[in-house]
Amino acid sequence: MQQSPLPNRDYSTISPSARSLLLLKGLTDIPFVREAAALISSPEKYQPDFNIKDPAFWGRVVHFEARYKSINQLLSSLSAKNILEVSSGFSFRGLDTVIHSPVHYIDTDLPNVIDTKLNLLEALQQHTVTPKGKLETLTLNALHETEFTAIVDRFPDGEIVIVNEGLLVYLDMNEKRKLCHNIRSVLQKSGGYWITADIYIKSEMKFPDLQANDQLQEFFKEHRIEENKFDSFELAEAFFKSEGLVIDKEAEPDPQSSDSLKYLIANATKEQLAYLGKVGRIRKSWRLKLAE
Repeated sequence: MQQSPLPNRDYSTISPSARSLLLLKGLTDIPFVREAAALISSPEKYQPDFNIKDPAFWGRVVHFEARYKSINQLLSSLSAKNILEVSSGFSFRGLDTVIHSPVHYIDTDLPNVIDTKLNLLEALQQHTVTPKGKLETLTLNALHETEFTAIVDRFPDGEIVIVNEGLLVYLDMNEKRKLCHNIRSVLQKSGGYWITADIYIKSEMKFPDLQANDQLQEFFKEHRIEENKFDSFELAEAFFKSEGLVIDKEAEPDPQSSDSLKYLIANATKEQLAYLGKVGRIRKSWRLKLAE
């Protein structure tokens, strides 16, 4: 569903990292990302290049596609009617969800992101069907307790599912605890779950041919992403337990759902693929609930 960009829209305020990630996801079948990538590329034509031979590039595409879809997997077994996404960036899960389900979905991020996202949503919604649910796109600093409470109060009564991807790696341990406090308070009041795709652990294994050296990688270094990861999955679980949260369910790897994995397999050597298998999992997605 390729859309024409709205006239007189300036998407230059999109940060280089967010822009790079959106263009990257445009090579997947994640809903609305290719259309959004075309909008932010205007007036130039966005043409996804599936002939790229760099396995590091395709490894990154596979990673972000799997992360997005892991949240959907954990959502699919819930009958949630109230969903809050924090730090959503230029993901359009909210729009896709309300088109297909009668839910109240509140999509949030910081003001500069939301200002741009509202413009993108206006363009994307021009040719979509009438939604079954309600979508709100609002500003929120997820670490600000008063703001968090005000957003949650917009929901009708009932359980709330909070989802996020790509947030915890930007937070130090004290900030993670603050986020846990805010989310725990919501779950204590309304019931529900927290689905996070951000259970990243540090890994010392490196393979130069699979290490991308570009603007996005520099952004990760600048924001101390590696330092903000957990030391192990066991310690991550212990951290959440100390914050009154326990694992309800873990997303299962689902290679069959990947639209981009075939390009990684086609462009990586046998040695590189074997290495990736040896490294094992460096990220998990967990559905958390209040501890008994």
